[in-house]
Amino acid sequence: MPKVLVTGADGFIGSHLVEALLRHGYEVKAFCLYNSQGSLGWIDTFSDAIKKEVDCFLGDIRDPNCVKEAMKGCEVIYHLAALISIPYSYLAPDSYIETNIKGSFNIFQSARDLDVKKVIHTSTSETYGTAQFVPITENHPLNAQSPYAASKIAADQLALSYFRSFQTPISILRPFNTYGPRQSQRAVISTIIGQLASGKKEINLGSTYPTRDFNFVSDTCEAFIASAESSKTIGKTINSASNFEISIKETAELIAEIMNTDLKIHEDKKRLRPENSEVYRLFGDNTLLKDLTNWNPSFSGKEGFKKGLKKTIDWFLNKKHLNLYNPEKYSI
Repeated sequence: MPKVLVTGADGFIGSHLVEALLRHGYEVKAFCLYNSQGSLGWIDTFSDAIKKEVDCFLGDIRDPNCVKEAMKGCEVIYHLAALISIPYSYLAPDSYIETNIKGSFNIFQSARDLDVKKVIHTSTSETYGTAQFVPITENHPLNAQSPYAASKIAADQLALSYFRSFQTPISILRPFNTYGPRQSQRAVISTIIGQLASGKKEINLGSTYPTRDFNFVSDTCEAFIASAESSKTIGKTINSASNFEISIKETAELIAEIMNTDLKIHEDKKRLRPENSEVYRLFGDNTLLKDLTNWNPSFSGKEGFKKGLKKTIDWFLNKKHLNLYNPEKYSI
């Protein structure tokens, strides 16, 4: 099996992707953000046996020399490293330009220089903005409603330009809202679970009316791998979605039902996006991904969503995991 590189391997989806690739038999190099503590993020929580299988590289995606060094000897690049918090992009937009656009450029240029076999670049459903039609296909107009979304659109277009100009073998995977164990409590599902798991009956949320197409993290990881393994995905942008839509309010009620607890929701103004920045509806079409690969979601529909929520709740209810979070604090 070829050696692959995962950027952003220390994060939520990246760490799950590392584990999934190992299960598939790949040799994995994990690109983690350099820090003075030598922390590998969520990889530090892996068992010693799994950690021994991972070749870890500490660096910074914004540094071209560092990126090229990390990519040497790797045939497939899974590029997940990015700043993802929408609220933080209002405060520090320049850092999103540097990380999400410049960092992605470093990946594409090194891929061209090193003749890698494939790059899977990570996009986001936020690039569509509020749905103009549903389900959202890959032909839906792009509409940046936050600096984060704008930075991701720019990176996606840069990826396509490298494919068209230099035949760099790039595929763009556009995941809809991924959830699961290890997710930051900046995300809505984990913050609902975290607040309820800490014993609160009254929880703070932003707007509860928007709808989302939630995807359990293992489905997202399998979509990454299937996209890399198919030759039909090169040069294409592909949705990874569950084809199921549910509101934030209904999601909170479903979580409370699974956790067998009462629930009262308070609207926290600190958690609200600016009015024209809120994405009110996301509901994705995954037909293209199914047509081009052997991928099929295991957690689709309401029953699949409930199954994924149960797995996520069980993880958070483990005190060892819950103690890693501070449900009382809202962090952007």
